[in-house]
Amino acid sequence: MSTPTVGLVGFGRWGRLIFRDLRALGAEVHVAVPSESSRAAALDAGAASVAATAADLPDADGYVIAPLTVRHAEAVRALLPRGRPMFVEKPLTADPASAAELVDAAGERIFVMDKWRYHPGVVELARLARSGAFGPIRSITSHRLGWGNPHRDVDAVWILLPHDLSIAIEILGSLPQPRFAAAPDTSGSGLVAVLRDDDGPLVTCEVSADHPVNCRTVVVVGEHGSGQLADSWDDRILLAGTVDGVGITPESRERAVGAELPLEAELRAFLEHLAGGPAPRSSAIEALSVVRAIATLRTMAGLPGATA
Repeated sequence: MSTPTVGLVGFGRWGRLIFRDLRALGAEVHVAVPSESSRAAALDAGAASVAATAADLPDADGYVIAPLTVRHAEAVRALLPRGRPMFVEKPLTADPASAAELVDAAGERIFVMDKWRYHPGVVELARLARSGAFGPIRSITSHRLGWGNPHRDVDAVWILLPHDLSIAIEILGSLPQPRFAAAPDTSGSGLVAVLRDDDGPLVTCEVSADHPVNCRTVVVVGEHGSGQLADSWDDRILLAGTVDGVGITPESRERAVGAELPLEAELRAFLEHLAGGPAPRSSAIEALSVVRAIATLRTMAGLPGATA
């Protein structure tokens, strides 16, 4: 198989990790980043070429968009004429109008990097839930708590909540309707969100950048059994009740799921798509539903509106 070529927009804290994994997966990577020092760092790291803007990137098999969130739409627009698949870091944008514009322009070629949909623990919880192993699903509860927000362009809610909403999509197949949201203040450092369709499971998410200890949990509760991913680094899930008709014993409480890192898994999926394989998880339509849900929940909680 020929070496895949990828144009990467962004070489910051997260962009460098994306670059690392793309290279490890065998891709030739061309980098666009405005900072001269960052371009020099990309060349030192093995970039095939560097440019100041997305529009200046050479033609490639596909593009990964990972600059500041407020620059996502600009980068996608610049690359639309190339007609190539694009993998955009979440959220697609921080504004429902621009997200809808991108979906209308090239929704079939745009995918979003919801890495938690590739976490082995979430994948297994989703498999069990969709197979009926827990019985009818009653609720999904998630916590994404920690200290600080390293992103200078958008607040913590825009950075944290997309993860949990994408997990709900992975488990349920679609995103329930926003029903309630509350925030401690208007800073956007935290939010409690409740989503539910009329007769569907209750989805509750709590996100915060004010918590002294990192906490990443997902709990799926069914009528007969339940499962939990207790930490982002866990290579196993915890089970209780009856799963697949079998009662859980102390010996079967833990189920190994593997330890593949989600970022590498989602980038592998994108490269396989460029080679003719299936589309990655998180379509542009699903990403738009997440952006719209967050905007609605922010309004419910009294947080500032969309970011252009």
